[in-house]
Amino acid sequence: MAAFTAPRARLLCGTALTFLTALPAAAEQTTSNVLSLDPIVVRQQDPVGDAADRDNSVYVADAELDRARSGDLKDVFSGIASVSVGGAIPIAQKIFVNGIDMLNLTVALDGALQNNRVFHHVSANAFDPGILKFVRVDPGVAAADTGPNAVAGAVIMETVDAVDVLADGETFGGTARLSYGDNGATFSRSLTLATRSGGFEALGYLKSATGDDYEDGSGNVVQGTAADLQSRLLKLAYESDTGHRLELTGQQISDDAIRPYRSNIGEVIGGRPVPLTRRYDTERTTYSLRYESTIDTGMWDPEAVLGYSEADVRVPEPYGSKGVSSTLSAKVQNTFHLSQSSTIVAGLDYYDRESEYSDPSTSGLREAADNIGLFAQARLEPSDRWKLSAGLRYDWQDFTGSGGQELSVSGASGNLSARYKVTDALSLRAGYSSVFGGIQLEDNYVFDPGWTYAGLESSRAENFNLGVDWSAGNLTLGAEVFRTEVENARENSGNIDFQSEGYSLGATYGWLGGFVRLSFTDSDIELNGGSTGSYEARDLGAPLGQVLALQVQQELPQYSLLVGGSLDLARDYDTGGAGTQELDGYEVVNVFAEYTPPSLNGVTLRASVQNLFDADYADRATYGGEYASIVPLKEPGRTFMIEAVARF
Repeated sequence: MAAFTAPRARLLCGTALTFLTALPAAAEQTTSNVLSLDPIVVRQQDPVGDAADRDNSVYVADAELDRARSGDLKDVFSGIASVSVGGAIPIAQKIFVNGIDMLNLTVALDGALQNNRVFHHVSANAFDPGILKFVRVDPGVAAADTGPNAVAGAVIMETVDAVDVLADGETFGGTARLSYGDNGATFSRSLTLATRSGGFEALGYLKSATGDDYEDGSGNVVQGTAADLQSRLLKLAYESDTGHRLELTGQQISDDAIRPYRSNIGEVIGGRPVPLTRRYDTERTTYSLRYESTIDTGMWDPEAVLGYSEADVRVPEPYGSKGVSSTLSAKVQNTFHLSQSSTIVAGLDYYDRESEYSDPSTSGLREAADNIGLFAQARLEPSDRWKLSAGLRYDWQDFTGSGGQELSVSGASGNLSARYKVTDALSLRAGYSSVFGGIQLEDNYVFDPGWTYAGLESSRAENFNLGVDWSAGNLTLGAEVFRTEVENARENSGNIDFQSEGYSLGATYGWLGGFVRLSFTDSDIELNGGSTGSYEARDLGAPLGQVLALQVQQELPQYSLLVGGSLDLARDYDTGGAGTQELDGYEVVNVFAEYTPPSLNGVTLRASVQNLFDADYADRATYGGEYASIVPLKEPGRTFMIEAVARF
C-alpha cells in the first residue's frame, strides 16, 4: 500500500470537515444509538460464545472499542483489569494477560497468526483500534481450534467489514473522525469508506495521528513520545446467495519517529552513556485470505484461512540495525453441528515463522520454525444444567537455530472446560489445559552466532481456572482463581520455568439508560520458583499486583447526551525480586461527555478529560518501575480531548 503522505493527510482532513459541515441542519430528530458497556452483547456475536470454553473468556465491550478508535491499545483494554497494557506509546505498548506477556499467547488478526518476538524494547505486535470490531481474550485455557502453542491462552481480533459500516439497504457509506488532544497537540484523522453491490463488498480505511512530545503528570516533557502513526486497511469480500463467503484483507501500520533510546524506557540512570533518543522506523503488515460458510447448520460447515504477518523494526542510528520477523499461517477446519447447541470442530493448521537480524557488521542471523497441528474440539450441552467443552491437538515442529542447528520436537495438548448451573442465578465453572508450547523464536536483536542450543527444550504449560458466577436481574457478579505454570520457557539458548497465579473479581449492573462495570485482578509471577522483577521476566510476564478498573456511563436523552467516566487503579506492590523497590500505586480518573445533535443526523461530538487529576505515573505494566536505576516511561498528564464523528 502507498505511504500516507502529507497531501493525502490534508485531503483526509478536508474530506472529514466537508462531511461534518454538509450534513443537513434540519434533519429529522432520531434517537441516539448508545453502545453498550456490557461484554455480554459482544459475547453474543461470538458463534460459540455460549460454550463452556468461552466461560473464562474476556470480551471488549462495543462502547470500549468505539471510544478507543482515536486512541491506542491501552484505551481498548481500559475496562478490563486482567488485561494490562504498558508502554505509554504505541511502538512500545505490550499486552499482559493475568501478568503474562502476550508473546506467550496465540494471537490472530482476521485469522492470520501474528509474530511472537522482535525487539524486547519494542512491541512485537501493533493493532489499530480504529479498525477493530471484535476482541476476545482467552486467559490461560484456550480451545484446541484456537491455534497452536497457546501456552497461556489467546487473543483473537477481527477488523470491521463493510456491513459494519453500512446501514440496511445502503450501498455506499462511511465514517469520518477528527480528534485533538491538547497534551502533545495530538491530531488524529481517519476516514472509512465502504460499498457493496450484488454480493461484492469493499472497505477502505486511512488514519494519521501526529503531534508533539507530551507532558507527564508533573509537567515534565517526556521526550520521544510525539504521535507519528499511519494506518491503512483494505478489505474485499464476496458472499454468494448460497452462503459462501470469500474475504481478502490487507493492513499496514507504520511509526517512524524519534523515540526514547530504549523505546519502552524513559531513561536508564548510570550504565554506558547513550543518547536520550534515537529514531525507530517500524512497519507491521498483515494479510489474510479467508473462506467460510455462513450457513451454520448440518455436518458441512467449512472454514479456511491463509495469513501472513510481518514486523519490520529498524534503528538507523547508531548501529543501522534491522530486525524482521514474519509468520505464514494456514488453517482448514470443519464444524460438525450435532444439534443446535452441540458441535465438533476438527481440522489442521500450519505456520512457518522466520526471524532475522542484520546490521552493517552482521549478516543474516536467523532463526526459523515451522509447525503442523491436527486438532479437534467438542462443545457439548448434555443437559440443561451442564455445558462441556473438550479438545485435543497434536503438533509437530521443526526448529532452525542461528547457526543452522536443527531440532525437531512434537507433543500433544488437551483442554477441558465445564459449567454447571446450580440454580437459575448461580453457576460454577472450571477449566484445565496442558499445552505443548514448542520452541519459540527468540528476540532477533539478541541473536548470538555462538548459541549451540544444546540444552534447548520445548516448553509445556498447565493452566487452571475455577470460577463462580451469580446473575439476577440487571446485576451480575463473578469471581475466579487462576494459575499458569510454564516449564522450559525460552530464554536465549536455554530454558526457564515461569508461573503466574492469582484471582479476579467482576461486577456489572445496568439500569434504564445507564451501566457500571467493575473488574479487579490480583496476580503474582515467579521465575524458577522465586519472586522476580520485570527485567528477569522480560518477554515472559510483568509483576502487576492488584489492579482495578471501573467504568460507568449514563444516557440523558432529553439533552441528547451520554456522560460517563472511568477509574484505573493499582495498589502499592512489592515484587520481592532481587534489587527491586516497591511499586507506587496510583489512581487515574477519566471523564467524558458525548453529544448527538438532533439536527445533524449521524454526527457525534465527544469531549473528554484523560487523567483528570494529573496523576504522575507509569502504568503498572510498563517496564522497570521497580528499579531505582530506571526512569519508567510515564503516561500523559491531564489531557483535554475533543472528537467529532460523522457517519454518512
